[in-house]
Amino acid sequence: MTDQADVPESLGAPSGAGPLDELTGTVVDGVRIEAPFQPADTPDPFGRLWTPHRMVYIGGQNKPADDSAAQCPFCAAPGRSDTDALIVHRGESAYVLMNLYPYNTGHLLICPYRHVSDWTEATEAERADIGRLTARAMEVVRAVSHPHGFNLGMNQGQVAGAGIAAHLHQHVVPRWTGDANFMPIIGKTKPVPQLLGDQRDQLAAAWDTAPTGLDADRPVGPNH
Repeated sequence: MTDQADVPESLGAPSGAGPLDELTGTVVDGVRIEAPFQPADTPDPFGRLWTPHRMVYIGGQNKPADDSAAQCPFCAAPGRSDTDALIVHRGESAYVLMNLYPYNTGHLLICPYRHVSDWTEATEAERADIGRLTARAMEVVRAVSHPHGFNLGMNQGQVAGAGIAAHLHQHVVPRWTGDANFMPIIGKTKPVPQLLGDQRDQLAAAWDTAPTGLDADRPVGPNH
């Protein structure tokens, strides 16, 4: 379906022309032009939020070719600069980085440096470091973005929802009252209002200065 704005100039349709009755049935670049469902001079009632960057995730272009460390983005990230890899903080046995395809603003991942896939494979030191970094990530995000809650968790195995199952990672997802609205539920689109690089810069800057524990700012309002 199309409207007057979609008709190529090569078809000779003048700007501001009337209904497309004379063009109905014409095939342009393999697409058949159909009559609009409303008069041509009626404003389009639908708003559209274009998220073309999601096609990289949908198409799987960034998926590792196999489960080896050589193909793993979580193994490659520590060898790059913090800015390029979106790393927020480097710990002793694990590090914190932005999720490239976030569920919500400020969505962080805690990854061990070692290429292990299962929580049972992590050493005691790695488990302790992941736990410490998870707690600190909550404090920092709380101080910077004032969420009303968090989802924490690990998806163990592809069948359990792990996007990169070969490398263990903990999710830290900030949540706000009302963020599970019609957009992700019906529209299958999650608006993320801040660029990942800007989020990384803010969180990295606050890592050493944000309040700890119950001293951290804990919002009570309904919106972020």
